[in-house]
Amino acid sequence: MLTHVRRMFSTAPHEIAGLVYGTIVTMGALAAGSQAEPDPWRLAVAVAATVVVLWIAHVYSDALAETIATGHRLDRAEFVDVARRELSIPLAAVGPVIALSLGALGVLRESTAIWVAFGIGLATLFIEGIRYAGVEHLSRPAKVLTVALNVSLGLAIVALKVALSH
Repeated sequence: MLTHVRRMFSTAPHEIAGLVYGTIVTMGALAAGSQAEPDPWRLAVAVAATVVVLWIAHVYSDALAETIATGHRLDRAEFVDVARRELSIPLAAVGPVIALSLGALGVLRESTAIWVAFGIGLATLFIEGIRYAGVEHLSRPAKVLTVALNVSLGLAIVALKVALSH
């Protein structure tokens, strides 16, 4: 969990996009899975598997794009570089999966674990919105708008989860 928090604050600016994308994928899988799989272990596995599969697809498509752009098939080192560059996508799921695991272990109530996982996602979107605004040197109103838009994506997913619950 500490690595997750440290990485949210210290990743290279280009990794902000991966963390935001990974967070949205994580929260989407969490919203969909929390209705079908209320068991925290199964939900943790479903969320992690979803994020990893989409990360693999993202790495593969980026590697294809790079192959086309460079005009040659990527060697192993270049492919590993692409995979590392996109590692922030699955990293975004670490905190929420840990929260779900705590629910499975009985440290947190199951419903609490799910809401903590959503909270971690919202916090990640908030932090990455601030980081993006800082990297872009936005004015105060533009910073507020950027952070609000980033967090609204997460809130839309939370609203979906609540709507599915009723």
